[in-house]
Amino acid sequence: MSLALTEPPALAQGRIKSFGVFGPKYEVGDPLRQLADGDWMVRIKLVESGEEAEYRYSHLVNDPEAR
Repeated sequence: MSLALTEPPALAQGRIKSFGVFGPKYEVGDPLRQLADGDWMVRIKLVESGEEAEYRYSHLVNDPEAR
């Protein structure tokens, strides 16, 4: 199956969001790669620990801005 690559999503890199209303805070990084379902994996950095991880763009856009 051939996947037509699209442009990476426009992200506000450096924005601080949280996993849900009361979840841990993370900093939005750069888009990494497109997945087979068309979603993108984005690099994030957990604010408290400094740990880097990958997170789906479709989840990121639904998370609130951190307070």
